[in-house]
Amino acid sequence: MKYHTSVGTKIDVRLLLAVAAAVIFGASAYAAIGAGLASYSPGPLALMRMLFASVILVLYAVPGRLRLPEARVLPVALLAGLFAFALYNVALNYGQITASAGAASLIIASIPIFTALLAAAFLGERLDGRGWAGIVVGFLGVALITFGEGGGFGVDAGALYVLLAAISGSVYFAFQKPYVEKYGSLTFTAYAIWAGTILLLPFLPGLLREVQVAPPDATLAVAYLGVFPTVVAYATAAYVFSRLPASRAVTLEYLFPPVAIVIAYLWLDEIPSVLSVIGGAVALVGVALVNSRRS
Repeated sequence: MKYHTSVGTKIDVRLLLAVAAAVIFGASAYAAIGAGLASYSPGPLALMRMLFASVILVLYAVPGRLRLPEARVLPVALLAGLFAFALYNVALNYGQITASAGAASLIIASIPIFTALLAAAFLGERLDGRGWAGIVVGFLGVALITFGEGGGFGVDAGALYVLLAAISGSVYFAFQKPYVEKYGSLTFTAYAIWAGTILLLPFLPGLLREVQVAPPDATLAVAYLGVFPTVVAYATAAYVFSRLPASRAVTLEYLFPPVAIVIAYLWLDEIPSVLSVIGGAVALVGVALVNSRRS
């Protein structure tokens, strides 16, 4: 009996550590982007982030842990890389030039709302009354965030870029399911990261210029961004989702914005506006409604 108790405790601790790593590393991405933008422009920053992530995944794949993509999956991988990493990261980086890290995390947290809407529009998934209510409430929350970042008198352009990033990410999540089921979540995500890196290569000349004059702390922030929020956070989140029922694991989505706001305050001394926080709370209610109809 003691043996079983210790094993159970060990498993629970491992799961708890995975949850903490997924949330903390994932939520820290927004503050790391803010730190990187002090010395890097949005496109080169996105490329540098993906280069670090790609190198880590190549090192992981070399011993044969990941199978190479088949020729027929390459177009899909390129499409996934475009929406999940290339367009997503460039838009998010442009958005955080003016939008706070906390507000960006709140808008990105609305991805399940856009994913559900796209799935209903193009994949034939049906939405019940609760799902539609969640979409309406979520859109209201996102609108409040965009006005909140604009000082309450207008729409902030940065928030609109972040909204574009959220829509781009939702396109990926709407179509990736059959490929994740076939190739595995980590494998298909690696394909998408490598493809996204290739698509971002036009920013290489700018990156080579900027990395020569950027201070070490900004470059370290981008390196951290590529390794921990991009690779480690995803791997630990995949582990959590493999160990918990989807209805429980999906609640992780609600932890990212408050943790991101705290990290942004500690790292950048930055907090979102009150209206943005209210809008974020409204948007998360919409996400909860959308997720509850799925369970």
